[in-house]
Amino acid sequence: MSRWSILPALLAISAAPAPPPSGAPAAPPVSVLAFGDSLTAGYGLERGLGFAPQLQATLRRHGIAATVTDGGVSGDTSQAGRARLGWTLDGLPRKPDLVIVELGANDMLRGLDPKLTRDNLDAILAELKRRRIPVLLAGMRGAPNLDPAYIAAFEKLYPELAARHGATLYPFFLDGVAGQRGMVQGDAMHPTFAGVKTIVTRIVPTVKRALAR
Repeated sequence: MSRWSILPALLAISAAPAPPPSGAPAAPPVSVLAFGDSLTAGYGLERGLGFAPQLQATLRRHGIAATVTDGGVSGDTSQAGRARLGWTLDGLPRKPDLVIVELGANDMLRGLDPKLTRDNLDAILAELKRRRIPVLLAGMRGAPNLDPAYIAAFEKLYPELAARHGATLYPFFLDGVAGQRGMVQGDAMHPTFAGVKTIVTRIVPTVKRALAR
């Protein structure tokens, strides 16, 4: 067969459309804001070892193209968080797909009236709902040395507010970390890097469920 006789076949092959790329289309990027206090701000840890960057890395390993912004401020009470929520959201490049609200621990440690904490968190969740931003509310437990009545009033406000605003609830942010040797720093409150990894591992399924909503 001459080279001229095979030319039409070669031209037909070259003109054929390329096969579509295999695999599912890439998922759009996801924006998450970790809005809290020193527990989300990575207090006492080197840069990159705190909750927000570790959550981001874990979500990406799970195939979720996420950017997690650290909106934690050490020492913040729920009132301080309420005061800065608006300008924090307005300062982001775009509206988050999810806000993780982790506040109230400093209220409890200062012995503030749980009614004040409830009012502030209620206002935070109401504003996020007004902006149509899904929320994961991270609960906190009362220190065991506090009055049992105070602990009960403080702890129940989280599930009640989550139900009221349709937020996803993660019952205890420090689950698996609080009181565990090697999981908390010398102050017995803030997580070590091992503690952060435990927090992230345990909360990721709830974060993924909240994003899916």
